Amino acid sequence: MLKGHKGDVFSVAWSPGGRHLATASEDSSVRLWDAASGDCSAQLQGHERDVNGVDWSPDGRQLASGSLDTTVRVWHAATGRCVVALAGHTNNVLAVRWGPGGQRLASASLDMTARVWDAASGQCIFTLEGHDSLVTSVTWSPDGQQLASTSRDDTIRLWNAATGQCTSTLTGHTKCVNAVAWSPDGRRLASGAFDTTIRLWDASTGQCCATLEGHAGSVSGVAWSPDGQQLASASRDSTVRVWDVSGRHQPTGSSAGHADAVMGVAWSPDGRLVASASAENRACVGGSNWRVQGRAAGAHPGSPLRGLEPLRQAAGQRLL
Repeated sequence: MLKGHKGDVFSVAWSPGGRHLATASEDSSVRLWDAASGDCSAQLQGHERDVNGVDWSPDGRQLASGSLDTTVRVWHAATGRCVVALAGHTNNVLAVRWGPGGQRLASASLDMTARVWDAASGQCIFTLEGHDSLVTSVTWSPDGQQLASTSRDDTIRLWNAATGQCTSTLTGHTKCVNAVAWSPDGRRLASGAFDTTIRLWDASTGQCCATLEGHAGSVSGVAWSPDGQQLASASRDSTVRVWDVSGRHQPTGSSAGHADAVMGVAWSPDGRLVASASAENRACVGGSNWRVQGRAAGAHPGSPLRGLEPLRQAAGQRLL
């Protein structure tokens, strides 16, 4: 077991090449890790309060982080130097995401807005306004033409990434929506909420096409596998679950075995590993040897893999 953070780990992200991981923590730092050895290679310091979100630029040369100190910081990955601090939010920043082209950043905040930034200059391009409560997450469509944001107002909003105009509001969750992720082909969205469910949405119509039930606590993170056939979810019930969303009715994964709330989840670029961030001051990386212990009879596409129990750490699983 390798520990480094001195507080809860809220977010985890893989570098585009899959060789490194980044984690964001309550201890006000971002840490970089060698994915093969699990060794901490750098600690990025500069934020004055908890760091809630972290993301790599598409070329892997930079990272962005968002903090309770209301700022977004851009870091040079090789040196750990802060390149620019983006100021404009008036409350805590909960999430950050790079645009597919690497020129723009999006951030989500307790100030009820999301913002889109020019990553090089640090200038705010526009502010996404419309949610009736704090904005918990934001993400880009794979083609960079749309954004999706989630909120404590129980909705997901879709936005035109060129104009900042809201194009659709997705409703169905009954409590705060914590996370959203676009499928690799851009045709579907997955969302996780405090109502303990995951919903899959048709991105073109805004219609809910499946509700995944099985978690016993708030769903804090969702991530698609690179091939779009599976979905990983993180929950405050201390588990990570892997779901079959391909329609082939095949069990595909298992619980991670955390002892405390799991705050975020990320799939490696090659689809072989899943990383999760935990309130236990650590991140966990699990390999393809995670196993399924059961599944409900009569399961349908997108249904939960039931009967999963926390497993002991196996070969190929590392705690960071």
